[in-house]
Amino acid sequence: MTRDQLEHAIRAACDVAQDKALIIFGSQAILGSYPEASEQLRASVEVDVQARNFPERTEAIDGALGELSLFHKTHGFYVHGLSIEAACLPVGWQDRTVDVCDPVKTRGCTGHCLEAHDLAASKLAAFRDKDRVFVSTLLLERLVRPEILMSRIALMPLEEDRRERLTQWVRRIREQL
Repeated sequence: MTRDQLEHAIRAACDVAQDKALIIFGSQAILGSYPEASEQLRASVEVDVQARNFPERTEAIDGALGELSLFHKTHGFYVHGLSIEAACLPVGWQDRTVDVCDPVKTRGCTGHCLEAHDLAASKLAAFRDKDRVFVSTLLLERLVRPEILMSRIALMPLEEDRRERLTQWVRRIREQL
């Protein structure tokens, strides 16, 4: 996915939801902080969003723009309407989002993208193989600082032993840098 495609997704999802703002919280939220992120970080063809002001309209986004939709077939990427509650996020993430908004490219609509460290912490909480690769790449490319990532993990609603395992994982990766 490219930044242009993200901006297209914002326009389309806001149109469907009749909302002026979205929360973007999947891996492609990285395009908010780093519009020129490496191809490895932009490999996903989906963007996870929730309508910000009308979350009940999020399902309509998925129906109109989701996987295998006409939008997906036409543009080669899709918009996954999903509740933000599907993600495990650090306390205070709402205050750190990075806004993608342009009078022309997003038609004034705003995509509130997770900040890179919050995104990395959320991905680690899921701890799937693809998520660990994503976070490793963020760390290797120095787009995320290990110390800040560990501080965000400390702010997550996780059991202490799980939080400690994630912190140890980050320390191991940091030693390899």
